[in-house]
Amino acid sequence: MAPANIESILHEQRLFQPAPAFAARARIKSMRELQALQQQAAQDHEKFWADRAREQISWHKPFTKILDSSKAPHYRWFDDGLLNVSYNCLDRNLKDKAHKTAIIFEGEQGDVRRVTYAELHREVCRFANALKANGIKKGDRVVIYMPMVPEMVIAMQACARIGAIHSVVFGGFSAQSLQDRIEDAGAKMLITADGGTRGGKIIELKLAADQALAKGCSTIESVIVLKRSGQTIPMQNGRDVWWDDVVKNVSDQCEPVWVESEHPLFLLYTSGSTGKPKGVQHSSAGYLLGTIVTMQWVFDIHDDDIFWCTADVGWVTGHSYVTYGPLAVGATMVMYEGAPTIPDGGRFWDICQRHKITIFYTAPTAIRGLMKLGDDIPAKYDLSKLRLLGTVGEPINPEAWMWYHTHIGHERCPITDTWWQTETGAHLIAPIPGAVATKPGSCTLPLPGIAADVVDEEGNSITAPNQGGYLVIKKPWPFMLRTIWGDEQRYLDTYWKKFNNKYYVAGDTAHKDEDGYFWIMGRADDVLKVSGHRLGTMEIESALVAHPRVAEAAVVGKPDEVKGEAVFAYVVLRGARPAGGVDEALTKELRAWVTEQIGPIARPDDIRYADNLPKTRSGKIMRRLLRSIAAGEAITQDTSTLENEAILLQLRGKA
Repeated sequence: MAPANIESILHEQRLFQPAPAFAARARIKSMRELQALQQQAAQDHEKFWADRAREQISWHKPFTKILDSSKAPHYRWFDDGLLNVSYNCLDRNLKDKAHKTAIIFEGEQGDVRRVTYAELHREVCRFANALKANGIKKGDRVVIYMPMVPEMVIAMQACARIGAIHSVVFGGFSAQSLQDRIEDAGAKMLITADGGTRGGKIIELKLAADQALAKGCSTIESVIVLKRSGQTIPMQNGRDVWWDDVVKNVSDQCEPVWVESEHPLFLLYTSGSTGKPKGVQHSSAGYLLGTIVTMQWVFDIHDDDIFWCTADVGWVTGHSYVTYGPLAVGATMVMYEGAPTIPDGGRFWDICQRHKITIFYTAPTAIRGLMKLGDDIPAKYDLSKLRLLGTVGEPINPEAWMWYHTHIGHERCPITDTWWQTETGAHLIAPIPGAVATKPGSCTLPLPGIAADVVDEEGNSITAPNQGGYLVIKKPWPFMLRTIWGDEQRYLDTYWKKFNNKYYVAGDTAHKDEDGYFWIMGRADDVLKVSGHRLGTMEIESALVAHPRVAEAAVVGKPDEVKGEAVFAYVVLRGARPAGGVDEALTKELRAWVTEQIGPIARPDDIRYADNLPKTRSGKIMRRLLRSIAAGEAITQDTSTLENEAILLQLRGKA
């Protein structure tokens, strides 16, 4: 018999309708229009996506084949078409938008650059020619390990222009992490910088790159180094060359290499349960289409918008909503190299005010961190240009959603809570802001052409509302991952094996409410089994954060002889941490609070207070590390990507 479904124990009743003024100008203006699109997709799934691909992509050779499922779950879309992704992002914008600003860049120290589409096109062509001069050709892998500067986008677009496959490694990763990714990809070139800036500190990128290359990486033939931080660094003769030197006296015209629709655009490594990173492989045409339609549907992008996605390009969010999506629709987008609290907690809102941001997209962890600093900080800034807000990276708890809605959106901006993954390429479940009423904490409804469902242990649809199960996608979509680089079996085992290759298995748990809205409950391996009940950690965390003294919380399971697992909560307070990390009265109050909000089954057995939670610089909480601490186990995970390794002492109760 299949185990009981995961129980949904948190019920959110608030509902926010689209503002009539917003809907009147929106690309999709009503639920009726959205349902018409959904109906088109339901009637002919393949034709729906083929129509979008013909409308949105500039083809060198139009496709005649739509979907090849003959080797499922290795799906191929628009297989016989030819295109170039860089051409679609740059060249086709030159006719009408050559002098429009493509990128507004701001460094942590306040330096600002503006790059037009014409300038970006010239710089991409120069760098593409430099890559070719250094022996890079179609199909070669190029690893990019850079700070969050426009040259990161230029390097990626240049690779796309000549058919090279880029693999961006987040600048916060260690030398060992870089080495692992270079070796797995078999990269021929590394592009890096002398250093980057974050939190007032220099990130020693070239130093880490040299350490990685000294240990192995035998496939690397050359290293291009951007001057960014200005410090003196060693350069190895015959291998290392400065960016400025390779583009000097190089033509600013570079004919794009036309590639097949299924030609790999990039590899992006994401963490796996085994600890070995997975090289997620995305195609050219399908991925490009996903970024375009979601920019239009979910962000309702217009020609006069100033779009800011705060994600680093080292993550898929930065790929889709910095490097490719905004440029493919001819938008103006903002890049910021630095921390959100430098020089103070108003930096994000200051940037929004000065650059007149209209669409702002960030992570719930950033929202909670800024919420912790107080309501008076955003109140100092003019945020009246904002018209749409978004969240990405993990489910947003209702309390943070309401703070975002009230103090940043001033109760007039729709919030698009987006569910997607590195593997999905772009948004799959998200509110269409002119059509869908939102609920705090829910990513609402699947996008047109996305056949999402929640199923039980045996793969059957769960029809009863508020009963959790596995989140799956039942039909292929164009912007899905194609494989795991060099590991076909891992691709099959991770995403398809559980339900015999019938459905894409996201690895997340979810439930649908009475209105069919999706609620993400957490990763499948973050489910707690407490006294026979299966509980999602996200809902307990949301209950804790709803308490007025709590800014952020993370919940994990701790082995318990009686219950199976006990609820162990790590809590960050608004204001100072209790002396010695102990506040018995508050602990009692929080346990009672969760009991009242959810029920006694979810009451934390342990609560530990810390100044911060252990996060990577992308804002992702390292839950495996928290589980090890709760269980009293030695920490064996790589902690080099933590923003603050010193926080581990607090989490262990030793500081």
